[in-house]
Amino acid sequence: MPRRLRVIGSTSGVGDCPTLYEDLDTSEVLVQGESLTDPADLAQLKHVKEGEAFVVVPRELLVRFAPRESSGAPEFVPQKKITEFINDGFEHTAWRFETRAGYLSDRQMPSYDEFLRTGDTFGEVGHPWFDNVRRMVGKGKRFERVRLVDNPPTEGQRYLLACARTNVAAGEDIRYMWRPDAEAAGLGGLSDFWLFDSRTVARFHFDGERTVGMELVTDPLKVLHACQVRDAAWHHAVPYADFLPQVPSAM
Repeated sequence: MPRRLRVIGSTSGVGDCPTLYEDLDTSEVLVQGESLTDPADLAQLKHVKEGEAFVVVPRELLVRFAPRESSGAPEFVPQKKITEFINDGFEHTAWRFETRAGYLSDRQMPSYDEFLRTGDTFGEVGHPWFDNVRRMVGKGKRFERVRLVDNPPTEGQRYLLACARTNVAAGEDIRYMWRPDAEAAGLGGLSDFWLFDSRTVARFHFDGERTVGMELVTDPLKVLHACQVRDAAWHHAVPYADFLPQVPSAM
């Protein structure tokens, strides 16, 4: 059965090598480059097995695109580190992908009780989050989100829909996808993450609705995948004002 390969990156012109590829099924990395054929060069190589070959690639290719992180247990970073990125650590764009049916952190907000009582809420008006968003947007930076929504929406998703007008008023661009549409677009089964400047991913880890930790990821392959998720989700997602009329009444 042939490998399913995806280009990780290249420092060459169109149609030329060198290039790195990822095997989508095994996560192995394949290197394309000029073959090493000079007998004097080959004679210096040790412990060469039958069937092995060698290619020459520029150091820049590996520096820019080679995976840098192990596939072991994630190393969680303090929430303060993530907050620093959100407050001032990014230069252009903070992009969030939200996939959960609900979040424990939302249920702990005073506005959640208001939502349960009245069916509506403006969220935590006056929270420092909104001041920071306005400050960043005033500098020309962007806060963007795509949220997946079940049909019918869960209680937690309806709460976030009610809160969204406050986020949008502060300057966030929030867009939505029905979960079946996301699955049809190849975006099903993914977890939440922030993507900062297409360079750094802050990936969430959950136990049910509870966030148990976040890790900062700079592995070019994983960042590239996050960028591809963002591009696909942003293409298909519907702006908040257009999505809201599509949501059936909770009654």
